[in-house]
Amino acid sequence: LMQHIPESAHIRYLTRESLPLDEPGTVLDEIGYLFYPGQFNCSFQNYQQQFSGKSRKKLGRELASLEAHGINYRYDNLVDVDSMFRMNQETFAERSYFADSRFLNSFEDLVAWLRKNDLLRVTTIILGGKLAAVDIGAVWDSSYTVLAGATHPDFPGVAKLINFHHIEWACRQRVEVVDFLCGNFSWKERFHLTPRPLYKFQIPPA
Repeated sequence: LMQHIPESAHIRYLTRESLPLDEPGTVLDEIGYLFYPGQFNCSFQNYQQQFSGKSRKKLGRELASLEAHGINYRYDNLVDVDSMFRMNQETFAERSYFADSRFLNSFEDLVAWLRKNDLLRVTTIILGGKLAAVDIGAVWDSSYTVLAGATHPDFPGVAKLINFHHIEWACRQRVEVVDFLCGNFSWKERFHLTPRPLYKFQIPPA
């Protein structure tokens, strides 16, 4: 079978739009989450209005307490990629994707390929002079995909800060879509991201 697949082919999820209705053998596998800046006229302020007044105040206090440490952002520092791997493994231990050396090695190759092709975007937050969060993403044409990240346990809530930063950056850059990938994390719904069901073919046993 593999001999008949062209080199340009790639495996991807199926979306409902790409399938005939009630296609046999298709089952829901994951939910992806997207942010479309154009839905808010590429305005971060307009996006923030999606939150209730109470939620905005709560988030504002939480983010202000983090920024009170003294905040700095830096970008595309490759040393921070190694820090991301380390923090992710320390936080999630055996549940970390990077606990599997095969996945880690493949992801390192992906990072190298993205950098070689000028697609890599590394976002780092420094709080009080200490590395607090690192996210790795890829920019392709008018889309931005957040691929992986990690946060320091000394700064609870910093994940919200860096995710808001991605959204604000996307609005400023007027990108078409930000893909936050799959994962059953409640913050994605609370951040009013657009869910996208992803399907797979499931062949019943003979």
